[in-house]
Amino acid sequence: MSDSATLEAFRLADSFLPVGTNSLSYGIEQFVQDGRVEGVDDLRALVATYLRNQFGTADLVALRAAHAAATEGDVDGVCDADRRLVAVTLAAEFRESAEQSGSRLLSLQRDLGTGPLVERYAERVADGDAPGHHAAVVGAVAGSAGIDERTACLVCCHGFVTGVLGAAQRIMSLGHTDTQRELDDLQSVIRDAVDDSAARTIDRMTSFTPLVDVLSADHERADRRLFLS
Repeated sequence: MSDSATLEAFRLADSFLPVGTNSLSYGIEQFVQDGRVEGVDDLRALVATYLRNQFGTADLVALRAAHAAATEGDVDGVCDADRRLVAVTLAAEFRESAEQSGSRLLSLQRDLGTGPLVERYAERVADGDAPGHHAAVVGAVAGSAGIDERTACLVCCHGFVTGVLGAAQRIMSLGHTDTQRELDDLQSVIRDAVDDSAARTIDRMTSFTPLVDVLSADHERADRRLFLS
């Protein structure tokens, strides 16, 4: 990749990016409240389940399809991948939070003037023709910026995992060294999820995390909660 594309990838992976992902726990909050995640081993197993059965089989598949379409200037293809991903995302909280963060990323990219494809895609989202799921937006932005497909997948996974670990750090009082150790331990799972997504088309996009879906439904009805998801 060019230096500009590499720097753009760094920017998209930075927690400093103002898209609201710091307000999400990705279900961790409810898992902790229910006593299902009590330590780092439980946390690692849960994040690995997300990566293997949801992120790698759905989000990254949509990201790849959106990236390929954006590279060709095909906004219809980006929207198709976006709509398909939302259709297989069962948890309402996950759909809504992903659309919020995706919308914020699109708005930010429009302000930065990152190209006609992103502009057209943002207009389609604003018109209600596509939901603007965060993973699809990352794919479109990365494809437009010259970030290669695999790097875009790794960036999206890194953002997801660091977001989960950041939420767990606040909920479970984990230390910085503990969270960095977990991030390091999950690298192989991230690579496997990225590899798995390469073999799938949007017609084979699936998500199977039933306990996550159930607890997400519990979370959205909770009397008190710190996070949006």
